[in-house]
Amino acid sequence: MCLPGISGLSQKEEIKIMGKYFGTDGFRGEANVVLTVEHAFKVGRFLGWYYGQEHKARVVIGKDTRRSSYMFEDALSAGLTASGADVYLLHVTTTPSVSYVTRTEDFDCGIMISASHNIFYDNGIKVINAKGHKLEAEVEEKIESYIDGTWGEIPYATRDAIGRTVDYSAGRNRYIGHLIAMATRSFKDKRVGLDCSNGSASSIAKSVFDALGAKTYVINSEPDGTNINRNCGSTHIHVLQEFVKEKKLDVGFAYDGDADRCLAVDENGNEVDGDLILYVCGKYLKEQGRLNNDTIVTTIMSNLGLYKACDKAGIKYEKTAVGDKYVYENMVQNNHCLGGEQSGHIIFSKYATTGDGILTSLLLMEVMLEKKQTLAKLTEEVKIYPQLLKNVRVSDKKTARENAEVIKAVEAVTEALGNDGRILVRESGTEPVIRVMVEASTDELCEKYVNQVVEVMHQQGLIVG
Repeated sequence: MCLPGISGLSQKEEIKIMGKYFGTDGFRGEANVVLTVEHAFKVGRFLGWYYGQEHKARVVIGKDTRRSSYMFEDALSAGLTASGADVYLLHVTTTPSVSYVTRTEDFDCGIMISASHNIFYDNGIKVINAKGHKLEAEVEEKIESYIDGTWGEIPYATRDAIGRTVDYSAGRNRYIGHLIAMATRSFKDKRVGLDCSNGSASSIAKSVFDALGAKTYVINSEPDGTNINRNCGSTHIHVLQEFVKEKKLDVGFAYDGDADRCLAVDENGNEVDGDLILYVCGKYLKEQGRLNNDTIVTTIMSNLGLYKACDKAGIKYEKTAVGDKYVYENMVQNNHCLGGEQSGHIIFSKYATTGDGILTSLLLMEVMLEKKQTLAKLTEEVKIYPQLLKNVRVSDKKTARENAEVIKAVEAVTEALGNDGRILVRESGTEPVIRVMVEASTDELCEKYVNQVVEVMHQQGLIVG
């Protein structure tokens, strides 16, 4: 839902049409309940055939640390090779590394097995095209038709046309080398904390910071298949905040399960979210004459405080619907080089086509070192408005979004806030959830107005659980 005067986007622009299986970030759901091993096999079967019609397809696969990721890796590999594709396994790695390897090493597509920040028993299949971008919607629709049996039969490869699987950990190592090569300065004597969320960053982040000379302190880097994102990582930033203060570190970085997000913690233990990261990096790039069009790309969820600070710094901004794929689309269309989300998906188009948590942390380090300032100093110009977001689990997102009483409640809050805040009500692209967000001058007002709308949803019988 995007009502007039709330975000500046029309309802059509705000709510992107979701496929039957593929949402804003791939095919995601509870493993073997929503996303089954049969689905994975069929995705592999289709992609192997689709990209192998004129030549032998080459597909690279990475995975996070969830227990089910190993099962889905096997199922995807079986489907792909059965259709004649050769499969290259990166093993446990990050989403951005799959994107990097796909676009730099001539693969037809890449697949990342991950449910990002979700709980361990969820999983997802993210397909990346040859350019390192998220797969085109029209190809996703074809995969969905095949899964539902409306596409028709796809031939099995036979004899020497059957594909093979290849251990390709060398590809992951090349990505690590790429990250290390990007640093402009040594991190010598910098005390850096890393929260790897018991996820993909566990296999990469520490080795990068160690190679650059940092004194690296790592937490939540012992995945067991079920502890990914559990009270750790970017969705539980308070854990890193306490760690930074306890160890008296210069800075800390927290990643999510597949490490395409990064949030930071300054030397005082304060959270530095995606909005603040955009400001710090945007301002630095503008000073360097490297911020294309003097513009950053944000989403409608970005804080009003960011926009006010940008106005003061002479930085322009554009707003998109929520989802880093929409941020990147805008960046490509308009030749912008920096964009991202409050959640920590930050895209530096000079270096990557997707959000890359570890890359983001390296570039934040660059700003701190080049400007010889602490992260607290670099962010002090931004006065963040209090913001409250509640995720409301509903039986049907469309019904909840279009309910007349809910719309009326949102309009009432919009009028009450005027120019001193805003309300945003939108569907999650990955969960059966309506997100209700209010920004206002005080925490009390945020709480009041969010609860006001949620209560109406209760009264209308829209909420489950």
